[in-house]
Amino acid sequence: LGMFSELKFLVPWGHVAAKAWGHSEGHPVLCLHGWLDNANTFDKLIPLLPRGCYYVAMDFSGHGLSSHRPAGCPYHFLDYVTDVRRVVAALQWRRFTLMGHSMGGAVAGMFCFLYPEMVDKLILLESLGFLLAPEDTEAWLKSKRRVIDRLLSLEAEHQTPKARSPEAALQRLLEANSHLTAEGGAILLQRGATETPAG
Repeated sequence: LGMFSELKFLVPWGHVAAKAWGHSEGHPVLCLHGWLDNANTFDKLIPLLPRGCYYVAMDFSGHGLSSHRPAGCPYHFLDYVTDVRRVVAALQWRRFTLMGHSMGGAVAGMFCFLYPEMVDKLILLESLGFLLAPEDTEAWLKSKRRVIDRLLSLEAEHQTPKARSPEAALQRLLEANSHLTAEGGAILLQRGATETPAG
């Protein structure tokens, strides 16, 4: 397991980089590094682990060889969870093992909490995983998973914006904002819409 290959997954702001050891037919294991580390964290560990697994260690956004998020965009834990969800989707893994070190363990725990059906085992190295007050679990499960799933499905659609006539655009705006008057809507549209050859 000493030899590894480099992987690259496209994301809207660039790419997420990863290293892979073993055969892609092996049991999938996703490895998540800690705070300010990168995928090389696992270089000495992976060769000691069971063969027959396919180990993929990703660099979180802004770490290692992965693209940084655009300037001014913060790095929240949930965004790291979304990074994981993107990589897993790109690899087309339905069920896999998650191994996380330190901060990566917290991200792994959060991912397990939101997508329990995708994870068969959770391995935590120097990490507590993800702890949540019991009264928050239901709301968290519903809202956070919906946010991630919705974001990824919107990106997958890559829709070009619809062109509408000025009248239809005003109609659409008024339907979406019941408190707007037609005059107010027209004023907003002057600055909120762009004229294209199609409309």
